[in-house]
Amino acid sequence: MTRRDDMVQALKALANPVRLSIFDMLMEGVQCNCEISERLELSLSLISHHTRVLCEAGLVTSRRDAKDGRWIYYEVNPRALGQLRGQLEQLLDTRRIQPRQPCCGPRACPSDPCRAQALRQHKEGCAHGNGGGVLDAPNDA
Repeated sequence: MTRRDDMVQALKALANPVRLSIFDMLMEGVQCNCEISERLELSLSLISHHTRVLCEAGLVTSRRDAKDGRWIYYEVNPRALGQLRGQLEQLLDTRRIQPRQPCCGPRACPSDPCRAQALRQHKEGCAHGNGGGVLDAPNDA
């Protein structure tokens, strides 16, 4: 898995309102499955499903009680959380935004080689959605 795949999996896990609520609770510290169930007013089986998704995403760890395996304790994985935070900081860093003009369309620089290609495609009908546009090209083109 790539770093991007890990980030996507974590964000998908947190995109669900129930999982986001569980994660928020876990940011307060270790929680037992029964505490999560009671606080969110959800069944233990539903809590188990959502915490499994959070665990698979690497955001949460779990451990069963040594004396009674029915009790499961969940907590945030600080290492994974730190990695996700770093990735999001890089992704959302406003310093990455650079001034730029699109290389096609009416505002493009006429001397730009990309503009010449876009104009050729437009004249050939590709830009009108006739099946030959840039998005319709094969991936290996």
